[in-house]
Amino acid sequence: MVNDWLLRAAGSYNQLSRESRDDYAAILLMPVDTLYSIIDWTFRSLPDEILVGIDPNLELPHPIGVDEEFTGADFQSGLFAGQGYVLGKPHLVNRGDSFSVHHVPEEWIDDSFAEDRGSRGGRFTHWIHSHPNAVAVPSGADADAAQWTEGCDMILGVRFSPEGSLPWFDEVGGRRRELSTRDSADYKPGYLSSLPSIGRASTGHSIHGLEIIAFHRSGLGVNLIITDSRGLPINPNLNP
Repeated sequence: MVNDWLLRAAGSYNQLSRESRDDYAAILLMPVDTLYSIIDWTFRSLPDEILVGIDPNLELPHPIGVDEEFTGADFQSGLFAGQGYVLGKPHLVNRGDSFSVHHVPEEWIDDSFAEDRGSRGGRFTHWIHSHPNAVAVPSGADADAAQWTEGCDMILGVRFSPEGSLPWFDEVGGRRRELSTRDSADYKPGYLSSLPSIGRASTGHSIHGLEIIAFHRSGLGVNLIITDSRGLPINPNLNP
């Protein structure tokens, strides 16, 4: 069940997505239930990374008015496969370190699973992977893996403690988008270093911050919008 914190954070995230719509070439709609599942799998797998595959829900096109509200001056139609459709059910595909997580296990490319996992079997349209104790900015390996993605790639960055062998890493360039109940105007580089714990994973790790982005294999940023089950954006003024 999606908790109140995530709903409020989704609303704040959407507010910034709306304000910065001219910075992106396209939009991608993710149901909050899908995001919740991905976050839950991420927490349960710490300190490992996870890889999740998602196909578009071809029965759920973008609701009327959403494109007009969130697309900007540099919008490009037909940029990626599945554009114009809300994301469908997520599938946990792999778990491992940063080197092995992008390799899809054999059971996910067997044609016998095609009915459940899309027409390509293991070849999902969209992919999202986690960055344990690292910002949600693509690495060189991420950019290479994205060249095979027909849709969009996404990254979920999570800061946690105890850090163990994975100290917090943020010495990279690129735009960061936090998933937080803090006002977007309060964002400052390095903000995670002073955040209190926002929760505790089943692995015993304290969670201090989350970030999430979407991007196209060309390097263009994609504006991620978090929605309800109908594809309607979560209201930033939501007060559950």
